[in-house]
Amino acid sequence: MKVYIIGVGLIGGSMALDIQSQFTNATVFGVDANENHLEEALQLGIIQQQATFEDLHQADVVILSVPVDVCLAILPQVLDKIGEQTIVFDVGSTKLPICELIAEHPKRSHFMATHPIAGTEFSGPSAAVRNLFQGKTNIICEVEKTSFKLQEKALEVFQKLGMRIRYMNPKSHDKHIAYVSHLSHISAFMLGKTVIEKEKDERDIFDMAGSGFESTVRLAKSSPAMWTPIFQQNKKQVVKSLEEYIANLTQFKELLEQDNYDAVFKEMQSVNKIREILSGIKK
Repeated sequence: MKVYIIGVGLIGGSMALDIQSQFTNATVFGVDANENHLEEALQLGIIQQQATFEDLHQADVVILSVPVDVCLAILPQVLDKIGEQTIVFDVGSTKLPICELIAEHPKRSHFMATHPIAGTEFSGPSAAVRNLFQGKTNIICEVEKTSFKLQEKALEVFQKLGMRIRYMNPKSHDKHIAYVSHLSHISAFMLGKTVIEKEKDERDIFDMAGSGFESTVRLAKSSPAMWTPIFQQNKKQVVKSLEEYIANLTQFKELLEQDNYDAVFKEMQSVNKIREILSGIKK
C-alpha cells in the first residue's frame, strides 16, 4: 500500500507512524513545501521516501494534513493527479468550505471529508506521536459522496488507528466544532494576552501560575498560521459562539459587581455537570 502524506507535521506525521506499524505492506511517502520538514521526517522515520505531486498517480491513499487554507488551494490539483483506485482524505477542522469547493469535481467520489478530533498544541514533524488517534473520534462528512469501495479503504485505515467514527453533515460539524474547539482556542489566546499585558514581569507569571492557568492557556501555544485560516473559514459560527461566550462572561461580572454570590455559586454548580459529560465521552 502506497500512502502519500501531504504535510508531515503533527497529524500527518502521527498518522504516518501508526500506518507503518499497523500495515506491514505500507510505504509512506512525504510531500511538503518545507524541505526541512521532509528531511526531519525522514530522519525520524516518519516517512520512508520523499515525493512530489507528480507521483500521486501511484498512490493508494493520499492524506491532506495541511492548514485549511492550503487544503482549499491544493485539493483540486491533488484530485486531478490521482489514479482511479486512490482515496484522498483531509484532516482539517472546517468541513463546509472544502465540501463546497469540490462538489462538482469529476473525482469527487475519490474524496472523503474527515476531521480526527485529536492533536496537541505542538507542530512540525518532531511533534508526531504514536497512538495519537487511539480511542479518538473521527468525524466524516458527506460519506455518501465517496465511492463505496474507496470508503472501505479509508475506514480500514481509521479502524487500524483505533478511531471511532461519527457521521455528520458539514454545516453541523462546523457549528458544533466552533463551540467545543475553536472557541476554546480563542479563550486560551485571549487569556494569555490578558496576563501578558497586565503582568509585565515574566518571573511573576512563572512563579505564580498554577496548574489551572497552565492547562487553560495551553492551547495558546498553538500555531497562529494554522488557526487564523480556521477562524476565517468558520467566521460565522465562531462569531456566534463568541457572542454567547461574551454574554456569559458579562453576566458573571455583573453578579460579582452586585455581590450576588449565591447566584455565582449556582452558576458554577450548574456547569459542574460538564465533568459527567466529559467522563462519559471518555468511556
